[in-house]
Amino acid sequence: MSSPQPQSRLLPPVILMVSSPTATPLADQSPLPIQSNPPAKPPRDPHPRIKHIRLVLKISDLSCQGARNLISTVNVITTVEEAVGSVFRWLYTAESTVPGTRSVTLVLRSMGGIAYTTGKDIDDDHKEIHFSTDYIAKISPERMKDEILGVICHEMVHCFQFDGCHTSPSGLTEGIADWVRLRSGLSPPSWKKSADGNWDDGYEHTGYFLEYLEQRFGEGSVRRINEMLGKTSYEEEIFWKDLFGHRVTELWKDYGRMLKEDSATDDIVIVENGESLDGDASSLTPPESVKTDDTGAGEGVV
Repeated sequence: MSSPQPQSRLLPPVILMVSSPTATPLADQSPLPIQSNPPAKPPRDPHPRIKHIRLVLKISDLSCQGARNLISTVNVITTVEEAVGSVFRWLYTAESTVPGTRSVTLVLRSMGGIAYTTGKDIDDDHKEIHFSTDYIAKISPERMKDEILGVICHEMVHCFQFDGCHTSPSGLTEGIADWVRLRSGLSPPSWKKSADGNWDDGYEHTGYFLEYLEQRFGEGSVRRINEMLGKTSYEEEIFWKDLFGHRVTELWKDYGRMLKEDSATDDIVIVENGESLDGDASSLTPPESVKTDDTGAGEGVV
């Protein structure tokens, strides 16, 4: 009997680069905030682009505690590959148009904050995720693995998501990243659903609102939001109506009501142009152009 042929890897191998400490300028940092998670669904057929993304690891100081903790806690190659897979699983299908990101470098170094993602000055298609080893060193042992996976998952979304040519509210951008983290089963126990404040306050606050949209309007709703941001600039008055047939303020009102009520059939009040419109929760249904088929793929949104 012939020996089995080795299986090809889904992603190209991660390249390990260990360098001496350098004075890297800090970019605007994206601090991540530290329920039960929805079960992660099995991946769809992988997008053909995923095989061509180059993944690189840079560690400025192998002797620091944060770097030691990460390397001893997770398999870095698997962690980075699975983070890329999560982004493509939840935001794209095999037929989707995706951003032109060609490489992602995970940089572990001493810095303030938690993590941030940036593009290289000479070519924005090459992304860098900077992850603070000082922060990693302070994570409790019981939270170490899930927090590392969650932060990398969140930041990986920023490497591949659309943002309406830089017109999307930052709260929506961060909310989509935390929604992917939520859907990947990596939400911290401290996260809570809340309709206080504004819908675009970002992070898990917006992430849970996006999960409400996913449940209300069908599987693939957040994917359609991301796809729309890849095709047009963000104009709030028309963006949400084109996708879901309602203003985002109406959707946020309904979300708040759903958090308070035990039944989805309880009455809600939608405020529009200063006037209260009585209705029930079932009135917030998607227009015909964006109803989903059995696969969850959106129709009529181009």
